[in-house]
Amino acid sequence: MAGLARPVTGLLTDRYELTMLGAALGDGTAQRQCSFEVFARRLPEGRRYGVVAGTARLIEALADFTFPAETAEWLLATGVVDARTAEYLACYRFSGDIDGYPEGELFFPQSPLLTISGTFAEAVVLETLVLSILNHDAAIAAAAARMVVAAQGRPIIEMGSRRTHEEAAVAAARAAYLAGFASTSNLAAQHRFGVPTAGTAAHAFVLLHDDEESAFRSQVAAMGAGTTLLVDTFDITSAIDTAVKVGGTDLGAIRIDSGELGVMSAHARTQLDALGARGTRIVVSGDLDEFAIAALAVAPVDTYGAGTAVVTGSGAPTAGLVYKLVAVDGRPVAKRSEQKASHGGHKLAYRTHKPSGTAVEELVVTEPGWEPPADAEPLQRALVRDGVAVDGLPTLEQSRDHLRSALITLPWDGLKLAKGEPAIPTRLIPSS
Repeated sequence: MAGLARPVTGLLTDRYELTMLGAALGDGTAQRQCSFEVFARRLPEGRRYGVVAGTARLIEALADFTFPAETAEWLLATGVVDARTAEYLACYRFSGDIDGYPEGELFFPQSPLLTISGTFAEAVVLETLVLSILNHDAAIAAAAARMVVAAQGRPIIEMGSRRTHEEAAVAAARAAYLAGFASTSNLAAQHRFGVPTAGTAAHAFVLLHDDEESAFRSQVAAMGAGTTLLVDTFDITSAIDTAVKVGGTDLGAIRIDSGELGVMSAHARTQLDALGARGTRIVVSGDLDEFAIAALAVAPVDTYGAGTAVVTGSGAPTAGLVYKLVAVDGRPVAKRSEQKASHGGHKLAYRTHKPSGTAVEELVVTEPGWEPPADAEPLQRALVRDGVAVDGLPTLEQSRDHLRSALITLPWDGLKLAKGEPAIPTRLIPSS
């Protein structure tokens, strides 16, 4: 599907990337062949797995990561870079390789999600772009995946656009859909990425009319009896009576957006059934997170609407991904500082499974010539070659299916919402 015009992304970076570039161009190290790696030292507190998301958005943004002449001139005029660096940036195009976990794959501490290979000059400036996209989307996808697991097959609508930055809302809707949400309220996400949209009316529409019945009649006339009527503007019991009176027993759904949702949905189900609207679904919304959704498991709820907890840091804590140099001209390099150590060398990653298909451990390998076990699944894929996306990368729908399959492989403990260790351990080979 054709997307909207994308902005030039070169300036979506931190100044120190260009400071390092300038110094390296000056001392002759800029053309050294390097490998940078994206990984998480640890998972956010309370998380037992991470979800790779944003890879396709990153590859798309990479194609636009340039510094047009006027941008390079501005950087020079403002003293951000010197003349040599401005000249380099004016001709910048990433021409290296990227390998990594596909979108929808699970990750754990030390998993090498992405490896960016190229000269220091062309790879170092990508740090902020890479991390800003992957940290955001992976955080949203992990939060959304937990909600999907808690929903036990009931659909969830993503409704967080009004709780975050306008562009972040679009990316969040995509990541939530990747994680298994059924739809989004965000139209730009449908236009750019093909995410299904849903939405009917807010309380303002009810308040616009002289009474609730007039509002319901207007909505049914415009959208048909299959629509969803919002019934908690005034009195829910009275509103449900009116909703069935207006929409008939074939009314599509009612939505409850406030109050004690478990109790109210049970009363609503009893009332709807008594009115003959046995097929009318119940949608609940209102700051739902995975814990609230899990608490509603036995309630007669058909669909959830989740927003704030999907798109904000409280519900979707950052994945904590970092971008570190791990090899220079084929020589492993590593950071040794306390609490922030990295492991040098270009890495390969595998996951082992029991005969039943349950995942056992993540193997992260730097040892040359190491032979993986026969049951070890290689996790990395070629994503970019010579600066160009490889053919046949997964679609959003395929990535969505991949995550669904990956979650099934986790041990039962790994799907718990309670705090605990990562679902499977990571083993570094050789150990360090």
